[in-house]
Amino acid sequence: MDTTRHDVVIIGGGIAGLSAATTLSRALRSVLLIDSGTPRNAPAAGVHGYLSRDGMNPRELLSIGRNEVLSYGGTVIDAEAVSARRTTDGFEVTLSDTRRFSCRRLLVTTGLTDGLPPIDGLREQWGKGVVHCPYCHGWEIRGKRIGVLGTGAMSVHQALLFRQWSPDITLFLNDTVEPTEEEWDKLSARSVTVVDGAVASVDAVNGVLTGLTLRQGSSFDIQAVAVGTRMEARSALLESLGLSTQVHPMGVGRFIETDATGATAVQGVYAAGNVSNVMAQVITAASEGVMTGARINADLIEEETRWAVEGRFGPFSAASEAAVSTTVLGHVDHLRLAPGVSSWAP
Repeated sequence: MDTTRHDVVIIGGGIAGLSAATTLSRALRSVLLIDSGTPRNAPAAGVHGYLSRDGMNPRELLSIGRNEVLSYGGTVIDAEAVSARRTTDGFEVTLSDTRRFSCRRLLVTTGLTDGLPPIDGLREQWGKGVVHCPYCHGWEIRGKRIGVLGTGAMSVHQALLFRQWSPDITLFLNDTVEPTEEEWDKLSARSVTVVDGAVASVDAVNGVLTGLTLRQGSSFDIQAVAVGTRMEARSALLESLGLSTQVHPMGVGRFIETDATGATAVQGVYAAGNVSNVMAQVITAASEGVMTGARINADLIEEETRWAVEGRFGPFSAASEAAVSTTVLGHVDHLRLAPGVSSWAP
């Protein structure tokens, strides 16, 4: 068992978690980030919509982020966190290898999983010929013959959205979507072709998507497929603390509800990124990580100030400040005080 007590433990090493870890480490907080190494965007070739990082491989971006966290004194370990529990003075996180870590505040940035319809060849093309977000992938498939695979109530909207990037859009109802009269008018007005019948397979040759085939046998020459996934928050660790997911208002999945600062219904527990905002793109998740990290630091400051007023000896002492300074700067750089006097005492 690890007996080290951290100010903050962050579960999830995606862009939200890394951004929060950097923010908190720069605030001289003791930060431990635990990452299982399963980022949602791993199948994608590049990140888009992230100013100055457009087209960068997702894993390269995460690698750079990890190095930034480490440069400010944060700690990153590759492991899977399986549960958490409240203790008398914070939280304890348990890993799959039975190691345990304690902390004053807990931030969960575990992201989500994309549920795909059980159609042959669909999963194999995910992140390649099969995409979901026009702002993430629309430029790369602009002008191509795009098929939109019907999966639910948002599929008509998705077809009309991708129409911005190509004049050749085909909506496959897939025995799932039933457009309203108003939606039929919109599809017709925008020259979106509509095909009835269930889709049997997504076809490819040498790894390149070539089309779709219906169960009744008809094949269609399609160069890219857009699909609305069922987005489910990776919420197991939060559920171990008594939280539960909520149905998204747009019906696209389930998420963990937080306030505007990332705070959950459990005091001291925060969430950021796709686990709480299923619609967030990478740059949005980064922003949420920074904002939530700053809120956690402010929360800790409020607690430490209360301790100071009460005359208590808190964990952010001269000794802990010296340890942080040594890690970050390579030497002790703090105000030396009399033994037993807190560095934040007036």
